[in-house]
Amino acid sequence: MLGLLESIAIVLRETAFRSNKDPLATENLDLMDADRGSIVTADDGVPLAVREVGPSDAETTVVFVHGYCLRMSSWHFQRRTLEQQWGSTVRMVFYDQRGHGRSGVPNPDSCTIGQLGLDLDAVIRSVVPKGRIVLVGHSMGGMSILSMARQRSDVLRERVIGAVLISTTAAGLAQSGVGRSLQNPAVDAFRLAVRTSPGLVQFGRGAVRALISPVLRAASYGTRVSPRLVAFSQSMIDDTSVVTIVNFLETLELHDESEALLEFENIPVSVVCGDEDWIIPFASSQALAQALPRSEMVRVRQGGHLVQLEFPEQVNGAIARLVARASEAAGKKRRWGVV
Repeated sequence: MLGLLESIAIVLRETAFRSNKDPLATENLDLMDADRGSIVTADDGVPLAVREVGPSDAETTVVFVHGYCLRMSSWHFQRRTLEQQWGSTVRMVFYDQRGHGRSGVPNPDSCTIGQLGLDLDAVIRSVVPKGRIVLVGHSMGGMSILSMARQRSDVLRERVIGAVLISTTAAGLAQSGVGRSLQNPAVDAFRLAVRTSPGLVQFGRGAVRALISPVLRAASYGTRVSPRLVAFSQSMIDDTSVVTIVNFLETLELHDESEALLEFENIPVSVVCGDEDWIIPFASSQALAQALPRSEMVRVRQGGHLVQLEFPEQVNGAIARLVARASEAAGKKRRWGVV
């Protein structure tokens, strides 16, 4: 039944495009800009831009962590639809990772998955000091969640009731997907140039478009999507500092947060991935789900890397199911006196 509904949705979208009607022509893609905003200072002083929607005293807060070369508005459709669905029962928190969006420019040495995990911990300590937490991460955001789980296992055990890991992996990016696409002499030379003279490279934005941006753009979607949506996601890539793009490459290629998977042994997890994602191949997500004993694997047919933008209904459904499942499990533990 689900496969049939997916096929119908794709056909309806293609019909809209053939009629020259962009289904997102009137969509307010700046919706999140009106949400409550604040600045969280990371442990090393980098300011992190935060937005939130929903009551601050909600029993459950869902924290969204975006991916590489994106920003918090990449969760636009989740923020819009899930607020309508949850109303005043759940709070949502979004933030720009260091070097992305409106957050501060970091020291190159701090552009690591390990530091991103500590940044997530800082956001939780500052904005979500109490209550249940569900973590939702896309791509590099999922890696940030795993990093935090490894470094702050106490937070995971005491506060986190569930997680949604979208188009992400625990390790091995250098051996599959985008890692192989970025391993060539030109990109190596570009990395060296950024590290030795970042000011000069920042003026040469054409270089990054020629080397890296096409890889990210081509992998974004597995189907034909709204031209406005393409422009929206491309603007996030184009607005990301060249220095940030390159400084995070090494950690994306070499990170290994496999140890963190052990921390999720008793926590419900949903693993979501498009089967046309070649930045994080579907097989990598399958392996991730198999390593997590309480996981649900959600395969999004024809979905590319930006599956939360391309197929928001399916991603929203996965998040809502996980929150419901995790809340039920947490409620049972409380009744049984486990927590």
